[in-house]
Amino acid sequence: MKTILFTIILTLLVVSGFSQSTEYYQAMGESLGKYASCKTADDFRALGNQFERIAQAENEQWLPLYYHANCNIIAAFIETDPVKKDAILDVAEKSMSRMLELVPEETEVHALQASFYTARLVVNPMERGQKYGMLSGQAVGKALSIDPTNPRARLIKLQNEMGTARFYGKDPAVYCDEARQLMADWDNFKPKSQLHPNWGKDQLAGMLQSCQ
Repeated sequence: MKTILFTIILTLLVVSGFSQSTEYYQAMGESLGKYASCKTADDFRALGNQFERIAQAENEQWLPLYYHANCNIIAAFIETDPVKKDAILDVAEKSMSRMLELVPEETEVHALQASFYTARLVVNPMERGQKYGMLSGQAVGKALSIDPTNPRARLIKLQNEMGTARFYGKDPAVYCDEARQLMADWDNFKPKSQLHPNWGKDQLAGMLQSCQ
C-alpha cells in the first residue's frame, strides 16, 4: 500500500512539474515572438511587463528577468526624454539585480549589464561618460572573461568602442575589421536553448554597412 501511495505521489509531482514547465516554455515562446512587432518605447515596455509576470510566476528562472530588463533597456534607448529614460532604467535595474543574485557567473547577464550602463550613460554623456563608461567596460569585460566567444558581449564592446571614438571625434572605422570577424564567427556560438538570448546579428549587420 505504501509503495502504491508513493508511486501515486511521485506521478503527481512529475505531472505537475511537467505542466508548469510546459506553461513556462509556452509563455516565454509567445512573448519572445512579439519582439518583432515592437516599434516604440511603449511597445517594448508593454512586452517587458509580460516577461515580468512570467518572472513573478517563475521566481527562480533568470531568463524572464533578462527579457524584462532587455525590453526596458531598449525602450530607454528609444525614449527621448532624459527623465523618462532614467525612470525606465530604474525598472530594468531591479531585474538586473535579481539576475546577478540568481546567476552571478552567466555571461549573458553581464553583457546585458554593460548595455544597461551604456543606456545610463547616454542620458547625459557629458556628466556620466566617465562613471558609466567605466562600469560598462567592466561589465562587458566580466562577460568576456566568462565566455570570450559570446557574440553579444563582443558586439556591445564594439558598440561602446565605436561610440567612444565618435564622441571624441575619432574614426570608428578602425574597428571595422573586428566587426567583420565577429560576423564571421557569429553562427559558431550556439545558445543553450531556444529561450536563451540570440539577438544582435541584425545590429552587427547595420554596423557593418557603415564600414563599406
